[in-house]
Amino acid sequence: MEVPGSSKKMIATQEEMVEAKVPLAYRDQCAHLLIPLNKCRQAELYLPWKCENERHSFEKCQYELLMERMLQMQKIKERASLNHSQSKGAAFPVIPKTANA
Repeated sequence: MEVPGSSKKMIATQEEMVEAKVPLAYRDQCAHLLIPLNKCRQAELYLPWKCENERHSFEKCQYELLMERMLQMQKIKERASLNHSQSKGAAFPVIPKTANA
């Protein structure tokens, strides 16, 4: 499934995420990495030195999504500042003139 505005595709289906009980906040393009990570964590009793490869791949995916969103937001801000500077003469003044001035 294609996610608008993202370079990553959704690999895990809704059914897989429901079956794995993935929280709604984590149902993003990295959910396909979270499912095996959570299975590994449960099997290894959440020992922090276990499942390092799975955790690293999940966290790397999350980081890449974050950096992608930050880049998109930066582009939006740059476009907005360009539009604002180009239409500066047509914009309403911050401090309006009084009727007597």
